Amino acid sequence: MSSGPPSGRPATRWLILAVLCLAQLTVVLDNTVLTVAVPVLTTELAASSADVQWMINAYALVQCGLLLTAGSAADRYGRRRMLLAGLVLFGLGSLAAGLAGTSGQLIVARAGMGVGGALLVTATLAVAMQVFDTAERSRAIGIWAATSALGYAAGPPIGGIILAHLPWGAIFLVNIPIVLVCLVATWALVPESGRGTGGRPDLGGVLFSTAGLTALVWAIISGPERGWASPAVLGAAGAGVGLIGLFVAWERRVADPMLDMHFFRDRGFVGAVCGVVLITFGATGALFLLTQHLQFVRGYPAWEAGLRMVPFALSIVLLNLGGVAAWLIRRLGLALSIAVGMVLLAAGLAAITHIPSDSYAVLLVGLLVMGTGCALATPAIVEAVMSAIPTEKAGAGAGVDGTMSEVGGSLGIAVLGAVLNARFAALLPAALAGAGSFPAALAAAGTDAERGQVSEAFRSALETGQTVGAVAVLAGGLLAAWLLYRAEREAAAGRSPAGHGLPRPPTERLTEANAHS
Repeated sequence: MSSGPPSGRPATRWLILAVLCLAQLTVVLDNTVLTVAVPVLTTELAASSADVQWMINAYALVQCGLLLTAGSAADRYGRRRMLLAGLVLFGLGSLAAGLAGTSGQLIVARAGMGVGGALLVTATLAVAMQVFDTAERSRAIGIWAATSALGYAAGPPIGGIILAHLPWGAIFLVNIPIVLVCLVATWALVPESGRGTGGRPDLGGVLFSTAGLTALVWAIISGPERGWASPAVLGAAGAGVGLIGLFVAWERRVADPMLDMHFFRDRGFVGAVCGVVLITFGATGALFLLTQHLQFVRGYPAWEAGLRMVPFALSIVLLNLGGVAAWLIRRLGLALSIAVGMVLLAAGLAAITHIPSDSYAVLLVGLLVMGTGCALATPAIVEAVMSAIPTEKAGAGAGVDGTMSEVGGSLGIAVLGAVLNARFAALLPAALAGAGSFPAALAAAGTDAERGQVSEAFRSALETGQTVGAVAVLAGGLLAAWLLYRAEREAAAGRSPAGHGLPRPPTERLTEANAHS
């Protein structure tokens, strides 16, 4: 892998990173900002529960389904060009969403935003990889990754503030001036890169990957609500797995694949990809349960729950902006950074769960410990994925990283949510058996005593879910770290018969894999 852009590091690289992070922040905000607008949308658009679910999920489904395609397009047609295209599509989708007059119009607009979001997620990371050399890349990736954490936490409070003063459409229309600023800055500052692959577009790969990933993620998202054994969920999951299998077979045979399957012969790349799934599974599921804890146990509304999560995001941002996380990653190495980070994340979640206190102080300390862990582990695993492939394929790497993050996160929410629901159903009083959710059980409770039993059952179930989440975070992080450590040791052994040499560059390992194919 080259150490940086052929022409050297651009003098404006930190300004470029600021533009990339602003675009990434906007994309992530739109994953969570809509949660506080559900009551308003239900009233003003006469939206059913199914409509609301599609308003929320259409964006994530389309974005996840297109991430591999978007990454390949960035490498093939130019990262700056795809970044500009993503901003235009995201802006037009935001305008359509803000002016939507029916549920159907809003769902279609959110899907359009997902197309732009897929291009932005992959192009921003690929450009960051291109304009920074190895000396600064860890810090740049850390800042980029911290932006996602900030967007996750800031979405609900920002949405709440907007809805308190403006119509609901403003939560989408506010994206437009941000998009315009990013368009002008991208046009002026970001150099073109990529456009290094010729050949015909891989339309078969686009079709198989988009359809397969969309079907699989829909099944994961819908499983808790529809039932994992329902024909729709099983059918979608089976179709998704089958289509992804066809995608792999197709990519191995086509002359110009959108995703080179030789990457998966590199143990470092495979270990990093598995690590992304394991880490996002535990971390996203744990954060999902923590928001349930803040809203239903501590009684905060969605926007205030998000506001109280801000210290978690700010600790990630500050540690990466200050260069502390990058310094620690360089000192510890990728594998140990991931292990230490996930141990801290699990410890913070366990402290919030098991230290009995209604004060914010315990929650604050737990959030800061969790944030410190994420500040280490997240950029380390992203760097592990991106450093395992050549720079000219950075778009494909970003697509793989984004896709595995979405799959792992969706699985984490679905599985840990299922643990929570199963435990809650088992603890409910017999008279309230069959209530599908905590709000439904509270509404069905006829006396204060029953309402107290329901609240205690949910608190206990949430404690079980958060404990399982902490264990999943710890186990996933340690397994991911072990996979990377093993790959590093094998690479070092391959470089030197005595095993004392440094790991071979990823491009050298890729070249060797191609030679043996």
